[in-house]
Amino acid sequence: MTVGIRVLAVEDDERIRASVKLALEDEGWIVDEAASGEDAIAIFSKHPADVVLIDIMLPGIDGFELCRSIRKSSDVPIVMVTARADTHDVVAGLEAGADDYLTKPFAPKELAARIRALLRRVRPSKPGHSKLVFGNLEIIPDEGKVLLDNAEVELTKTEFRLLCELANDPGGVFSRELLLDKVWGYGYFGDGRLVDVHIRRLRMKVETDPANPTHVVTVRGLGYRLQS
Repeated sequence: MTVGIRVLAVEDDERIRASVKLALEDEGWIVDEAASGEDAIAIFSKHPADVVLIDIMLPGIDGFELCRSIRKSSDVPIVMVTARADTHDVVAGLEAGADDYLTKPFAPKELAARIRALLRRVRPSKPGHSKLVFGNLEIIPDEGKVLLDNAEVELTKTEFRLLCELANDPGGVFSRELLLDKVWGYGYFGDGRLVDVHIRRLRMKVETDPANPTHVVTVRGLGYRLQS
């Protein structure tokens, strides 16, 4: 059991919100509740959470806008919750800055497992690599830093985990399934959208020309690799 964890659950359906609160409190976690995006922003500013759950369909500020608002000032792990497994909703949520998504209805144990996976911190799997250099891109795993042309790049925790996994085997090809297992750490049944959208977001931050990447490159039919 991971204690001392604070979760902000943003959901306008009182029954679902109460169910989520009960399930997460059973894990020993502190749960703050918000019924709207506006309430969530106010609560998050006073009590920063370790994980934020955001329902897409909210009154006022919708889930996408709330996610973007939180992402402007925090790299907190965010899980978007949608009533549909619609590709547009899922991709839009990930593009807004979410780390993962869940489709209603979901089992409390699945939600808890997703949160535990997102709370993992990056640890260099190969000792002795205090700095990894790929041309104008530098990764310092022990300090959680990434530099592009000597300027620090702001990554979310998931983006940083993804980059570090690629960096652990320079030039090696990582399939989407392997990255799902290593970065998200849970049985995702091959939903490659998580990987593809995060790769796209990562390129926007670590590539001089994201449309023509030179570091995080696609290996057609196989996956992705990190190169100098």
